Order: sequence, then structure tokens, then C-alpha cells
Amino acid sequence: MLKNVQPFVAGYRFGSVGVAHNGNLVNYQALRAQLEENGSIFNTSSDTEVVLHLIAISKARPFFVRIIEACEKLRGAYSMVFLTEDKLVAVRDPHGFRPLVMGRRSNGAYVFASETCALDLIEATYVREVNPGEVVVIDKDGEHNLCLMAHPEPKQCIFEHIYFSLPNSVVFGRSVYESRSKYGEILATEYPAECDVVIAVPDSGVVAALGYAAKIGVPFQQGLIRSHYVGRTFIEPNQTIRDFGVKLKLAPVRGVLEGKRVVVVDDSIVRGTTSSKIVRLIREAGAKEVHMRIASPPIIASCYYGVDTPSPEELISNRMTVEEIREFIGSDSLAFLSFDSLKKYLSRDAPNFCYACFSGNYPVKPTEVKVKRVGDFLDDGLIGSIESIDGGWVKAQTEKEEKVEHPV
Repeated sequence: MLKNVQPFVAGYRFGSVGVAHNGNLVNYQALRAQLEENGSIFNTSSDTEVVLHLIAISKARPFFVRIIEACEKLRGAYSMVFLTEDKLVAVRDPHGFRPLVMGRRSNGAYVFASETCALDLIEATYVREVNPGEVVVIDKDGEHNLCLMAHPEPKQCIFEHIYFSLPNSVVFGRSVYESRSKYGEILATEYPAECDVVIAVPDSGVVAALGYAAKIGVPFQQGLIRSHYVGRTFIEPNQTIRDFGVKLKLAPVRGVLEGKRVVVVDDSIVRGTTSSKIVRLIREAGAKEVHMRIASPPIIASCYYGVDTPSPEELISNRMTVEEIREFIGSDSLAFLSFDSLKKYLSRDAPNFCYACFSGNYPVKPTEVKVKRVGDFLDDGLIGSIESIDGGWVKAQTEKEEKVEHPV
């Protein structure tokens, strides 16, 4: 909805403030209910609006102390930037789930962004990351740094390197391009396939496919062409239209695929619906064999920190084995990047990442039964049990529920 589009700008008794927020608050519903009980009126369904209300009701001075006071009530993931008439304030949650970097332009102006590639666009120089739990205040006197609260071990989102961030960014101190290329190389080492060509599911699977192809010495080619003029297919009202949407979005190149043994590299499998359609498209283009390689471990749990994955019941890896998934999508073979290999590659940085979607172990447990709306999911088409959806909200696994261990 347009009213949820950021940045949000609001007026309060000391002036106006704008805010942009990357992340997801796991205690949003409780905070909103409390604020509404005390008379607050909300114009959107975004958790970002809660932050503005908390700032408005605070009696603290100066302004940045209001932000600190508000953030102390938040649980979950947030990298936020606030703008007032005379201050620019950046804040990152104590776990550092989502990235936030600071840069400077040639005229001395400070800028903040979630990715370093955004700095390149405006010809700003990267300075550093905003640290987990840090508040950075920029005013006429320059830069001021404060500690929001004591922060535990960082838990940076591993999906930034798998899917979200652009390959030309440096996120959490690591090149996204190098990470994805290495994931492909590891896949090729652990799960090689006799093939004639390596292709990618564009765009997020391209760099991993290049790494895979280079490692096994087989040419990488563009076997699937993505249309950049077609929207996400999940919003279409029925499965037939969604299937047609995938054909519009991804077109197979028969000259590359016909009569070939094909390795297809993708960043992840969520529901499996897109993967099955892609395999079918490649076979219809004349491929002799189709081997799927996935540059991430199986996703078995929902993310509540800003990656819009569906409920656990809809995640195919949560309810099927790898062989069952292979049969479902119709490929000749299927392999995922192993969890252990991923952590081995990250080396000493491995403890600093969040792997909740691969393990079900949450650094910050959801405290509410409903924590996220059905929305911009990574995969296309909402299928599966509609009973898992309650009024547009996905059920969370709370601390009171017994956790089921999943081998990864």
C-alpha cells in the first residue's frame, strides 16, 4: 500500500521528523496495542510508525535521547535513519541484523545507506559500518557517537550475502560478489555434475553460477533471460496466471539448452513452486538433463527480522527431504550448499551471523503469535494451507512452543 511507503514524515511538538527503516520488529503488535490503548492513532500497517509514536510521546531531551528511549523498547531488527531540521541520526539494533554504512561526499556531507553500492551512485566515499547498538548523530558540529545499549554477539543476516545485497556491495566487511562466487565453488567441489553447460536463475544466482562453472571447467552461458519489465508473480490471483507470469519473467534460450546436460544454479528454494516451473521450462526448451544446485542451505524456518519468507508450513525444506524436493521440482539431481561448509568458509566470522532460517534457532525470539504480514515473499505464488494464514498474519514460533530440532 502506498501509505506504507518510506520514508515516513511526521510532525510533533518540537518540529518534524522523517525516518527510513530496514528490518522487522518482533514486538510490533504489542507496542502498537499499548500505544493505541493510550490514544495513539495509526495511519499505516508498518512497524516503522510505532517508532515515530514512541518518539512523540517521549519527554526526554534532546532529540537523540528520545530515539534511544524509543529503541530501548524495540525487539528485533532495525537499521534506521532519522532526519530533523538540524540533525541526521542513524541507529542500528544491538544484534546488527541488517547492514548500515556511513559515507561522506566530497563536499563533506554525511550519508547513510544499507549497501555500499548506494554510496558509489552518489560519489560518496565509504567511511565505516554503523556498529551494532550504536547511535550516530550528525549536526552542524560534526559527528557524535553514542552506545545505544550493551550489545551481545553480532548476529548479521547471512541472507544479505546470499540474496538481498547487490554483488557490487561490501556488506558486513565482506564482498558480496566474492561470497557468492565462493558458494558456487564450494557447491562444485562437493556436488559436481556431468554437464555441458552451467546456467543461472537470474539475477541472484548468476555469481554463484560463475563460480560453479569456473571450478568444474564448464562454460557458463545465459540459458534463462529475465524480463525486467514484469513484476513479482506472487501477487496474481490464481496459480494459472502466476505460472504464466513466470514464463513472462524468465525465457529459456533454446540454442543454449537444447540437447544439453544443464546445471542450473539458484540462490535458494523457498516453496519450490518457482523451481519446478524453471525445471519444466528448461526441459521444454530441449534440455537432456537438468541438475539443480542451490547456493544456500535448505530454508527450514521463517525469518522474523526482515526477510519475508513464508510460514514454516509453506517452506518446502521444512516438510520434505532433499530427494523428495528433487522429485517435486522434477530435476535429475538436486544439491544444497551445506550448512557446515558455509560456516567453514566464514571462518572466524561465522559466530557473528544469524542462521535462523537454516536452523530454527532465533537470536531474538518472537514474543507474539502473529509477527508478520503475508507480503513480498521471496518465492512466487501463495500456495499451501490457507489455514496457516490468519487474517493476513503469519504465525510465529514463540518461546512457549516446543522447538523441533532440524538437522542441517
